[in-house]
Amino acid sequence: MTRLADYASARELTINLTLRELRGKYKRSVLGWTWSLINPLATVLIYSLVFAFFLKIQPPVGHPSGLHNFALFLLCGLLPWNFVSGAMTESMGALLGNGNLIKKVYFPREVLIVATVAALLVSFLIELGVLMVILLAFGNMVVPWIPALLVLVAIQTVFVLGIGLVLSVANVYFRDMRHLIAILLQALFYTAPIVYPIRLVPKEATVFGHEIALRYVYELNPLVRFLTAYRDVLYDLRFPAVGDVAYLVAWSAASLAIGLWVFSRLDGRLAEEV
Repeated sequence: MTRLADYASARELTINLTLRELRGKYKRSVLGWTWSLINPLATVLIYSLVFAFFLKIQPPVGHPSGLHNFALFLLCGLLPWNFVSGAMTESMGALLGNGNLIKKVYFPREVLIVATVAALLVSFLIELGVLMVILLAFGNMVVPWIPALLVLVAIQTVFVLGIGLVLSVANVYFRDMRHLIAILLQALFYTAPIVYPIRLVPKEATVFGHEIALRYVYELNPLVRFLTAYRDVLYDLRFPAVGDVAYLVAWSAASLAIGLWVFSRLDGRLAEEV
């Protein structure tokens, strides 16, 4: 209860820190927040050229939407991925970057990670808004699916917040975390159905002479379920499977619980270590 009271009293600090993150994100850049749109669009252009034209990967036809466009298929997976990767990367520097503040005054240190994730969430919502306008221009009526989309965003925010709490405090004590996570993010990117449809993953495979249900193991990755759910709502215009949503809720709750537990265990010596 004391911890909850601390969080409640830090509401204003959290809002101010979030605004600071938003103001400082593109500070002194000429294009400012336009970069939030240019970066994903440039990435889509590059990957579309490589995967759609050179490797000839065909996107699935949206069911029941009928949409068949690689760039839009890619955007529906790329934006949620950017939210995950951005939260993981930015959270690792949240405590170290605010070392002076941590040493001077007591406040719940978790709010630094909350502010970091909240700032990324604002960018994510802006990008999703632009994506929805593009989808509407291509005839995909996504407006009725906004409530389902917001539910997915809320679930994913809880998920990445839990991961951010673990990585932020771990990076204070183990400074190699940033390099390890950079490698992990590369692996996650290509082992998730971001630039290719999930149908390209074989249902079964032989590993060391044993048959395994590869697709089943592959779909245990919560990131795979998140991307599938986003594409269900935005690309296919249908509700995600109830089992997928329940799976994601369970993962998000566990992520936040573990994140808070790890953070509380390592919080005691933060002022000394930063």
